[in-house]
Amino acid sequence: MKAGTLTCHALVDAYLARISAYDKTGPALTAIVVTNPNALAEADALDARYRRSGLTGPLHCVPAIVKDNYETIGLQSADGSLALKGFVSDKDAFLVKRIKASGAIVLAKSNMAEFAFSPLETVNSILGTTKNPYALDRVPAGSSGGTAAAVAASFGLIGLGSDTGNSIRGPSSHNSLVGIRSTMGLTSRAGVIPLSYLADIAGPMTRTVEDATAVFQAIVGEDPEDPMTARSHGRPVPTYADALKKDGLKGARIGVLHQAYERANATVDPDIVGVFAKAMADLSASGAVIVDDVKVELPPRAQGAGSCRGFKYDINDYLATRGQKAPAHSLDEIMASPAVASFPASVKQRAQQAAAAPLGQGPDSDACKADAAYRLAYGAAITKTMDDLTLDAMIYPTWSQPPQLIGATSQQAGDNSQTFSPSAGFPAITVPMGYTRDNTLPIGMSLLGRAWSESTLLRLAYAYEQATHHRRAPQSTPPLASGVKK
Repeated sequence: MKAGTLTCHALVDAYLARISAYDKTGPALTAIVVTNPNALAEADALDARYRRSGLTGPLHCVPAIVKDNYETIGLQSADGSLALKGFVSDKDAFLVKRIKASGAIVLAKSNMAEFAFSPLETVNSILGTTKNPYALDRVPAGSSGGTAAAVAASFGLIGLGSDTGNSIRGPSSHNSLVGIRSTMGLTSRAGVIPLSYLADIAGPMTRTVEDATAVFQAIVGEDPEDPMTARSHGRPVPTYADALKKDGLKGARIGVLHQAYERANATVDPDIVGVFAKAMADLSASGAVIVDDVKVELPPRAQGAGSCRGFKYDINDYLATRGQKAPAHSLDEIMASPAVASFPASVKQRAQQAAAAPLGQGPDSDACKADAAYRLAYGAAITKTMDDLTLDAMIYPTWSQPPQLIGATSQQAGDNSQTFSPSAGFPAITVPMGYTRDNTLPIGMSLLGRAWSESTLLRLAYAYEQATHHRRAPQSTPPLASGVKK
């Protein structure tokens, strides 16, 4: 753009052309729910502003893919469900507002697992099943699988997802992307339809650590509409780009968290064992010290206090505040909707279970106080282990199994990220670490750190990425004959 060889209009048009060529036709990834009809007009406005006064912000004209559970002015936000089809908010989610203020254009809303229920696959009643662009018969994981598939296939430059258990990091791993789950309270969830406010995190999914860092810088910060971000109050925001050092692994002490992936009744695929061994060797070759004898003494969860919040409580709380714009105002109204007949079987079963369960107790209840104490103790146990061993991070394969076949997913899919980071509220980043099945199916490595240690994790992830350069574009969505290069 500075050289005058590219305009925002041309860039946005090129990404829209890729969506047109590959999302519903060709490989038919089915990653996009709706495109922004005003995207080119917004690009023209940015071009005009650029001619007058230069770049509009650090994300000037960055085409963004936003998950369907983010409120986005003028675009439907249905949480992947026909029951909420037609919901168009008059407000942007905090993170959407932040990237727009930095110059980004929301190019499209992406498909997701309905209500964000599944970490394994991305299927719902509003659009159907999203495919993995690296293997069209495989899942992209969930629940942010549409964002992951779209960013991997270059339908947009960056993506926003949400992660309750593994829903940013899991799809990022399956699609050779970088995904960040931040410290609880560092990024706002305001305007993101909840699965569980106890663990929901909103954050970036990108093709490189540098891109993820740029998005992360734009979105962090306190937000009065998400009380959890009061934890960030008074805490200086680092310049995260300062962490991007190619020699960032030199002298780092990294522990192998066997507990995350070597679990009872959960086998680790031999291909992934081999890829992870190579990753540890690459870390060592880049100057890191690998500490293999790591054991976190996890606290017991208190019994008898009852249920704190939960999906039914949180979705009711969210829908009740959306007024007449929302097609439903409670989980009971959703379950009474004709749309339920179109729910995939797994979604219907989980929704029925949630609707039949007692309503969880509110934030000031004994149940929620007990839950908060457990999460605090969980984080303290991780911190103690890392302090005792002077670790900068702990690592594990993001999945123990490669992406599964569409229609054949099982709970033995090898999801390794549901406990440590979500329970503690501590940050974790996944970065591509290679491929399985004859070098075709992506797999990621997760780095888990102490609270507020995102700069450290970005430093380690960037140095590893730059030493290995594992990420490559999927063959199912090649460059178009004309247009802007990826």
